[in-house]
Amino acid sequence: MAPSPEGFEDAFRDLYPRAFGLAFRMLGNRQAAEDVASETMARALMRWNRLDRERLAGWVLRVTANQAIDLMRRKGRTLEVGVVDLEDSTTLRLALADALRRLPKRQREAIALRYLSDLSEADTAAALGIAPGSVKVHVHRGLASLRDQLGHDTLEAVGAGSE
Repeated sequence: MAPSPEGFEDAFRDLYPRAFGLAFRMLGNRQAAEDVASETMARALMRWNRLDRERLAGWVLRVTANQAIDLMRRKGRTLEVGVVDLEDSTTLRLALADALRRLPKRQREAIALRYLSDLSEADTAAALGIAPGSVKVHVHRGLASLRDQLGHDTLEAVGAGSE
């Protein structure tokens, strides 16, 4: 087995748990979250020499969020608006994932990084390669769309109700 590129093992120790945590919050399934986090880190390894180390965490979290949403889409997990039972965390996660999937890519990425990965506006901006003001705009518009789709109470229940 060939040795991993310089710095990858240290980055893996830091980023895999973050990728797993994000995937688990989105999917609610430990095995699926492990699969998504592992796939993300495999993609990072394949692109290691081309990735910007300053934006590495954001790249990993963005890829993780996109893979989790893609997995839910492939599994056909969607809900109709208004079916959300706030006591049922699985239903809530599925409704949120479906609503996130419907957002434009940049809004989805900004919300996933800000609220699901708990990155600051500055860190989210760096991860996405945009200005902090643009992050604010994407988050504001995305949350407005999510409120329309899910309702304010649902967003409050997942911790994304206020900007």
